[in-house]
Amino acid sequence: MNFVHISLWAGVAGWTVAQTTKMIICLVQNRRLNFRYLVSTGGMPSAHSAMACAVATAIGVTQGFATPLFTLAFCFAAVIMFDAQTVRAAAGKQAQLLNQIVDELFQEHHLSEVKLKELLGHTRLEVFFGMLTGIVSALALLRFFPA
Repeated sequence: MNFVHISLWAGVAGWTVAQTTKMIICLVQNRRLNFRYLVSTGGMPSAHSAMACAVATAIGVTQGFATPLFTLAFCFAAVIMFDAQTVRAAAGKQAQLLNQIVDELFQEHHLSEVKLKELLGHTRLEVFFGMLTGIVSALALLRFFPA
């Protein structure tokens, strides 16, 4: 497997492991299998963080951690993780507040019952475990398919 493929597959593996983990957590908590978690945003662990960190890890291991390419991948992952726990989390809180306002107004007026998606961002813990998921996924993939 060449470098481009291993980096791509590491990212796919990190994302897949994170999304599958979300589905398993839901199964354990609710005793119900919900395949929507395979494509959902938010929740434990962060799939965005897992994917970005898996790509950065694969690049670091195959190309070297002291390269401009790894620096770019590292910065890309840092921006994704920061965004997941700040901007997207804030958007989720705003959606929650807007849904509450609409619920209160709906009792008095006729308004749309369509709700905004509230689970958009992540807590720091979810981002941290997403990062770990990505790193471990990339290292596991590289162990079985050395570059």
